[in-house]
Amino acid sequence: MLLYTCKTAPSPRRTRMFISEKGVEVPMQEIDLRSGEHFSEAFLRRNPDATVPVLELDDGTCISESDAICTYFEALYPDPPLMGADARSRGLVSMWNRRMEFDGYLAVAEGFRNGAAGFRDRAVPGRHKVPQVEALAGRGAQRYRAFLEDLDERLGESEYVAGDTFSIADITAFVTVEFARGALKIEPEAGQKHIARWHEAVSSRPSARA
Repeated sequence: MLLYTCKTAPSPRRTRMFISEKGVEVPMQEIDLRSGEHFSEAFLRRNPDATVPVLELDDGTCISESDAICTYFEALYPDPPLMGADARSRGLVSMWNRRMEFDGYLAVAEGFRNGAAGFRDRAVPGRHKVPQVEALAGRGAQRYRAFLEDLDERLGESEYVAGDTFSIADITAFVTVEFARGALKIEPEAGQKHIARWHEAVSSRPSARA
């Protein structure tokens, strides 16, 4: 198998962190997004949506979307469980991961892609041109600040996002906070001590450097 990735993009980082937590070695190939390599004919044959990451299996099957790739590896390598170990925990991890993605990750993406000059005609990921909406840049930043308030409150209730065990929800939240730092220049507030405690703990994991 081969993972098509990009070191500078947040979504592939989620996948790499997940794979690292599984302790699996997967060959990887960098896709240069700045030069538009993801729009090349060769890459579009693997993912017509022109996004990374993409996992190409030995039989030629290609799986795109970070959550889908993580689900594939969770099925192959169930230990350690990163999506829950039983029906209850799987439901909770899925719920929290979805919240981290929709309330946090997508808010940062909305703010960044509608405000950065390099995405003038690419406000939405994919192969179709979508113009920026200036107001959405500000709304994305506002949504993300609200997300930080909610995340800090949640982490005051439990060690990790979905409970007492590290999971994919923590990976999504961690990548979101890191993404916002560079893309929106927004850091957690000084008083959000629960995020600070959690971020330090996740940053110390080897997967944070994947």
